[in-house]
Amino acid sequence: MTFATTSEPIAISTQSRGPGVIAIDGPAASGKSTVGFVVAGLLNYLFFDTGAMYRVVTWACLDRGVDLHNADTVGHLAETIDIAILPSGDAQDGRHLTVLVDDQDVTWAVRAPEVDQKVSTVAAIPRVRAALSQHQRQVGGQYAQGHAGMNGIVMVGRDIGTVVLPDAPLKIYLDAPVVERAQRRFLELEKRGKSPSFAQVLADMQERDRIDSQRAIAPLRPAPDAHIISTAGLGVQEIVERIVALANVNSEQ
Repeated sequence: MTFATTSEPIAISTQSRGPGVIAIDGPAASGKSTVGFVVAGLLNYLFFDTGAMYRVVTWACLDRGVDLHNADTVGHLAETIDIAILPSGDAQDGRHLTVLVDDQDVTWAVRAPEVDQKVSTVAAIPRVRAALSQHQRQVGGQYAQGHAGMNGIVMVGRDIGTVVLPDAPLKIYLDAPVVERAQRRFLELEKRGKSPSFAQVLADMQERDRIDSQRAIAPLRPAPDAHIISTAGLGVQEIVERIVALANVNSEQ
């Protein structure tokens, strides 16, 4: 994701262990993944992007010709598909994690424009949300007190602080105007060799915002106790500094 940039290095004291769980929510292209990935690295936390799971189910439906409006079929696929979300390892293509389906690397396939256009439809299906949320809670609980050499977990999505991990000690909600978020996604697609229409990217994002915020199950909204940060015009460094400062304060309480 492209933000305002700075040449200054990120200089943050991370002597504290942190709160164990940091939930980061927000709409599409608000910066959740970019910021969450950096925060996780600084605190030695696992970075877990729950949105990738919904993208996998959407991609699999499109790849297999499944009717996205058949809730039972899509729900069954979400319950049975073999998804692995792993650290990015030595990958040099800018990924923050590696996504596998049946051992096939679909990290970039699940970020295709056609998946962007349909993922909110899939994510609004209650059976899909129930299946994926259960797995996400298990991962969150596993890493909350430290696991596999990690001090905790940064989990990003749209309902982490409200539904998946409502007891998370630190909740962040990132936001930005839809035009700025669409511009970020437009530049991201161009960087990956795509030739998108900005008007279409903007329209898709507006529709996705509408579906995400109005769905009956787990609508997109800040948790009552979330720290709301507008990422408009900010660089990654400043946003990360704010979140890690909150993490350090939280760990001292």
